[in-house]
Amino acid sequence: MVRLTDYFDMRNSGADLPTEVIAGITTFLSAMYIIVVNPAILAEAGIAPAASLTATVLVSAFSSILMGVYAKTPLVIAPGMSLNHMFVTLIVGAQGVPYETALGCVFYSGAIYLLLIVFDRRRLLISGVPRMLRYGFAGGIGLFIALIGMKASGLLVARTGGGLAIGDLTPAVISFLACFVITAGLVVRKIKGAFIWGVLISTIIALPIGRWWDDVPVVIWQGWWAPPDFSLLGRLDLIGAAGMMHLPVIIVLVFSSFFDSYSTCVGVGEAGDLVDEHGEPVAVRESLTCNAIAVALSGIVGASPATAYIESYTGVRAGGRTGLTAVVAGLLFLPFLFLSPLVALVPPIATAPLLVLAGVFMLKPLIYVRWERFDEAVPFFVAMIIMPLSQSITQGAIWGLLSWTAIKAAGGRFRQISWIVIVLDLMAVFLLANMETFKH
Repeated sequence: MVRLTDYFDMRNSGADLPTEVIAGITTFLSAMYIIVVNPAILAEAGIAPAASLTATVLVSAFSSILMGVYAKTPLVIAPGMSLNHMFVTLIVGAQGVPYETALGCVFYSGAIYLLLIVFDRRRLLISGVPRMLRYGFAGGIGLFIALIGMKASGLLVARTGGGLAIGDLTPAVISFLACFVITAGLVVRKIKGAFIWGVLISTIIALPIGRWWDDVPVVIWQGWWAPPDFSLLGRLDLIGAAGMMHLPVIIVLVFSSFFDSYSTCVGVGEAGDLVDEHGEPVAVRESLTCNAIAVALSGIVGASPATAYIESYTGVRAGGRTGLTAVVAGLLFLPFLFLSPLVALVPPIATAPLLVLAGVFMLKPLIYVRWERFDEAVPFFVAMIIMPLSQSITQGAIWGLLSWTAIKAAGGRFRQISWIVIVLDLMAVFLLANMETFKH
């Protein structure tokens, strides 16, 4: 135990072992939905759900453990929701790339991503990104994660013709509201492990739904054991993916993975006060190195690209300060190689309050916004608002960066545009151009 606390430097981090364990459990409960959701999405690309479930668990477990052990940050890594949709719709769907070849593209993108990080001797771009944009990333991720929770609960539903509307006050929605109030009350009372207690109480509250009232149960017993399917392991087609025709796909994956993980590292760092003496997110280079390895690993095991999870902030809010949080969460993924049916026992309305509350807490950086500085406030707002509206962290980061450069240039403040921002702008333009190409 002494060696463990020393390795993760808990004393200097203001952490303790019980809190780190609780934080790891909290993060896992917030992110475990990916075990079920990712296979359902990848099924659209012709990938067997049982096989992709195994792949999802493997990459989530080992990548999160790597993040905790190497980067020593409380960030969990798992297949990203925006990246899996890109994998299915833009690459496999629009481009007609066989999924074996697409997995090869994922591997190559992770390898290139890793090389970019390894050979960058500076502070990996972070030092040149304006702090106001980092606040925008944090706020945007907060709004996005809250939106995810509200949609998962049924409080917000898709409106006919586009947009969102308040859903019907069904027993499930009413239960979510009750669960939200209970969980928020536990947080206000500063109950240790408030998020975990909130999930447990919420799951119990949800048990009668579909049994005593309403037609569809939300807590479903589907057994407790299912065998893992390793058929996707090593199925990637590296030779087919090496063709020049797939280079744009690979580059898009590189930039998308970078913007997604980078924005999450910055956002969680700013909102969770996980910053160094210079005000920069701790171990960002190491965190992105782990993310790059996770992307390459995704291709090997047969999953869509992995990324740092915005749900990690639920664990940070629960007190997680070190990599032990990520290690605990990663270890909790492993049993679900065999126990995947148990995921259905925790319904979305039980975990949704965690996401909404985490979103609220991530809006903390808004107090630092200098609204009188129009040239900074506008890019901040653009980055923050586009993330939830587009439901993409990548898009928010891209348009925030581009608007920063454009407004500074229009105001004649060229010296405030760093070369790093210009490099990121060029990456963003390339990414946007190729995304549009893929859609046609």
